[in-house]
Order: sequence, then C-alpha cells, then structure tokens
Amino acid sequence: MKMTQDAALSAADLRALCRSGAFDGPTAGYADGHVQANLMIVPRDYAFDFLLFCQRNPKPCPLVEVLEPGRFEPRSAPGADLRTDVPGYRIFENGVLQQEVADISVYWRDDLVSFLIGCSFSFESALIEGGIPLRHIAQQRNVAMYKTNMPCVPAGRFSGNAVVSMRPVKSRDVARAVEITARLPQVHGAPVHIGNPQAIGIADLMRPDFGDAVEIMDDELPVFWACGVTPQYVAELSKLPFCVTHAPGKMFVTDRLNE
Repeated sequence: MKMTQDAALSAADLRALCRSGAFDGPTAGYADGHVQANLMIVPRDYAFDFLLFCQRNPKPCPLVEVLEPGRFEPRSAPGADLRTDVPGYRIFENGVLQQEVADISVYWRDDLVSFLIGCSFSFESALIEGGIPLRHIAQQRNVAMYKTNMPCVPAGRFSGNAVVSMRPVKSRDVARAVEITARLPQVHGAPVHIGNPQAIGIADLMRPDFGDAVEIMDDELPVFWACGVTPQYVAELSKLPFCVTHAPGKMFVTDRLNE
C-alpha cells in the first residue's frame, strides 16, 4: 500500500500500520523528527564480528542500539516488535537474497542478535528545514542508493565496500547541506563524496542499485552520504550463512528524537 507522506504521523502509529500490514512503503518523510534505523539481524556466532565491523565503520554503520540475543523489543521504542514493525524485510542465506517478507516471526530464533543502525532519512527533515528540498520526497520515491568502490574496514567474517545514498543539491546549497548533516553523526553525518560519481565506482546515476532514480538538474550536484544498506551488501559479499535485514528504504522508526 502506498500512502501520502505524513510527517505528523507518530512513530508508534507508523509502526502499528507496519504491524497490521497497512503500510509497506519507504519511510522517508514519515514521523518527522524521529530517529529512523536500518536493521541487521545476525546469529549470535557472528554478532561480535558485526559489532566490531560497525565500530570500525561508523560512517555507514552508526549504532543506535544492539539488542541481546533473542530480544525483539528495543529500548529505543518500548512496546515495539522488530519482527513485525518494519515495512519490509529481506532474508539472506549464504549471501543470497532468498525472499522479501512483511513479517519475520516465523524465522525468529533465540540466538538472533538485532542491530539498529542510524539512517540518513533522519537528517532529511533538518535539510528541508534548512531550505534544501529533497526530490525523492517531493516525488514520493525511495532514495537512490548505489554500491561503491570505497572499501570498509573488515572485521572477522565481514568485509566489502560501502553503499551510499544520493540526493541532488543545488550547487549554492552544498556547503549548507554538509554543515547541517555534519551535526548528526549518529545518522551518517556529513557526506562522504560530492560530484563525479565515477570516482567512487558509480557508472550511471540513473541506474541505482537500490531505490529509485531521480533527475539531477543543471544547477545541482549529486551529494553522497554513507548508507545503512552497507551491512546487507557486505553480508552478501561475505556469504553470511543467515541474516535478516530491512528492505532498502523501509526503516524501523524509533521513539528517539533526532535532536
């Protein structure tokens, strides 16, 4: 179901819509002011390696919360359920995407460890308030995301390159976009690259690896931020035996406020 974006919708209301199956779209532009989080769920045997990976790569993987094995109610959203309150999940086995589902209750195990990772959707309201419009929100699209040639620092089983999200920004506004997002390191912070997508391994901006392409006007530059889809790309490259992630653009919305 596609819904018109409603920034006034509470985080709890949005999670309830996800749980009931009434909402299954990208969460950009919803629950204004709340920390949105990428989700990575791994077996306990790989949890320490992934925690170390996040600590070594804080730009793409800024940790919001780590739950104990078997727990699915996060402290950042009391009463929520990570098994049902995300608009879409992906199931990976041996690095291969098996399916995308709306509920992971049947896959749940007592040895699963959940990681909530900061999401760039959380700084979008700050950009808009700062006078920087975002085309994917105006057009009700998912943000464009791309695999890059920028290596992450490996940790145990986990190694691979970073994923970035891209937003077109008018040339005159780029410095302000950097300043605004740099104040929010818990949700990826300042951009990692500006302009020239080929320099970071992106051949065609109109063919994103995840999300939806948006047009870039003559007076705009593509601005790239580190992206929390990085862990699922790294899980693919590392051929992790089993993991669950959010579907790109479909975040878990916490009760925490961005500022």
